[in-house]
Amino acid sequence: MKINNHERFTRLPDAFLFDTDNTLYPYDPAHTAAQKAVREKVTKTFSISHDDFDRAFNEARTQVKRRLKHTASSHSRLLYLQRMLEIMGLGSQVLMALDFEQTYWRTFLSNAVLFDGVKELLDDIRLLGIPTAIVTDLTAQIQFRKVVYFGLDHYFDYIVTSEEAGFDKPHEAPFQIALEKMRPKGDCIWMIGDNPVNDICGGREKINAVTLQKIHAGVEVGTDINTPDAMFNDFGELREMLARLGNKK
Repeated sequence: MKINNHERFTRLPDAFLFDTDNTLYPYDPAHTAAQKAVREKVTKTFSISHDDFDRAFNEARTQVKRRLKHTASSHSRLLYLQRMLEIMGLGSQVLMALDFEQTYWRTFLSNAVLFDGVKELLDDIRLLGIPTAIVTDLTAQIQFRKVVYFGLDHYFDYIVTSEEAGFDKPHEAPFQIALEKMRPKGDCIWMIGDNPVNDICGGREKINAVTLQKIHAGVEVGTDINTPDAMFNDFGELREMLARLGNKK
């Protein structure tokens, strides 16, 4: 673990906020497998090339994100696939869009694996009596499905999605709603995430959180205003830090 601001780690926190995607598990392997499964299914169904699929899908994704900007639905695979079919000249094809979306998420979840030490850390936090919440982008249904799939539904006290908040991070709404739900006893809040802008800068600027960035392959390390208070590679490092701080009580 690399600590950039030692003065922010002199005591146990009053609450923990966790990002989900690419923080509790590596996002890229699951996404890559899921996108491949959808590509194979679409290209086989319509006898088109992989390049044709990629062009239509990428254009659909760009259009949806441009229209919906920083909202939960801007991440919707269902909307991407619906718009992709329309771009291909097939109309909305709602049954096919639903089928392709289910292929994506079924494959995604079957290839998503928690990082080592996540549940052990959450057990430690629960034994310390510190409240926890997930603060995550995307729609509630799929994020709830991920939490249940990972067996984390009994580990977290609360969850706030950007669908509930109306905005993606780094907007203040998801952070504030989490704190309103948790009602921590003090103002020392730890935010654990991977994204240097949404999680680290957002957490610090919106709620003055102590920020910890999960580092692994593909993660952009925060710099300048996005520099985290601490960086870690393994959740066991957080467990060791909590044990040290707990012994100071």
